[in-house]
Amino acid sequence: MNKHRFRVLVIASHVVQYTASVFRRAAVHPSVEFHVAYCSLRGAEAGHDAEFGSIIQWDVPLLDGYEWIEVKNKGSGSDSFWGLFNPQLWSLIRKGGFDAVICFTGYIKASFWIAYFAAKCSGTRFLFGTDATTLGPRGGQHWKVKVKKYLWPQLFGLADQILVPSSSGRDLMLALGFPNERITVTPYSVDNEWWIKQSLAAEPDSRARWNIKSDEFVILFCAKLQKWKRPFDLLRAFAHANLNRAQLIFAGDGPLRAELESEASALGIDSRVRFLGFINQSQLPSLYTVADVMVLPSEYEPFGVVVNEAMCCGCPVVSSDSVGASRDLIATVTPEFIYSCGDTTSLANILLKISKKRDQLKGLRSVVRTHMSSWSTEQNINATVDAVSRAVARRKF
Repeated sequence: MNKHRFRVLVIASHVVQYTASVFRRAAVHPSVEFHVAYCSLRGAEAGHDAEFGSIIQWDVPLLDGYEWIEVKNKGSGSDSFWGLFNPQLWSLIRKGGFDAVICFTGYIKASFWIAYFAAKCSGTRFLFGTDATTLGPRGGQHWKVKVKKYLWPQLFGLADQILVPSSSGRDLMLALGFPNERITVTPYSVDNEWWIKQSLAAEPDSRARWNIKSDEFVILFCAKLQKWKRPFDLLRAFAHANLNRAQLIFAGDGPLRAELESEASALGIDSRVRFLGFINQSQLPSLYTVADVMVLPSEYEPFGVVVNEAMCCGCPVVSSDSVGASRDLIATVTPEFIYSCGDTTSLANILLKISKKRDQLKGLRSVVRTHMSSWSTEQNINATVDAVSRAVARRKF
């Protein structure tokens, strides 16, 4: 690794609970001086989340332990191109003396292009990427696939190093024609130590806390109740499996909640299905600990960091093959827990099979927890530092 201590500016669109732990650890890395610029403080302050359908404020510290500034947003705050318009980024980058800028705003925001041109004008290396694993969009607009197939090689060719958070993301970039040395996998990660510590502390009384009997088989869904998360698949598979002494828990809120509650009643399983609504971060380790298995049935899930959280807490995960984390985190431990997206019969069969082998399932708890050491915040930071080193070393003529 280059002995030079790199000075790096990380530009983030808003405050995210997952990246806060990365920034804290990066702040003490000996090879890099990290500075974080937030284009908005959404996430750190209480605000209405349209997808949750309620006011959300995380109950864990998000701005402690690292250097950050807020760059004034003069945009609308919407999801449009002008939603993030932070002209101050220009002077911050031009005068900051940074070796590299890492941009996490997304290329469809004005601030991305302000940062890009400022970096190019000042000779600063510019790194960015995507969490996408396919060219297919979430909304099913197939015309976008053809557009991306043409435009993305041009777009990501602007990056001095391309950052992707998963193995599938790397394969996508390879398929677009980029050489392997231009791509760095910076693993989607959580603060493993915090999740493990919290779950172990919660383990003795978790079932009593959530009013669950010791002999009940508990299946957990932990995500927003949105169409592309396919919560109805799990509800119907649970009904089809007809499990004895089992409980299905939905942790999360969203636009599908009323429909899910109605269908649970129509299927005659409402007495065995619980809807907890939004669960804040400090409560989640206890909930993962109480679950025998978590299920993520999504049809669109570039990664799925809830898989990291659950596995750190010793909770095995069943997922569809459309979940990005299924390849990097689940397949290497329990490949039989991955099913074809939308195949509720296969999902029901998996649930029925593992419900009859609860002793074996309990034995998996330490296995999945240990496996997470191979996908950690430290690896994310080290990969990021390596990406910066590669970008700085690469000379363009």
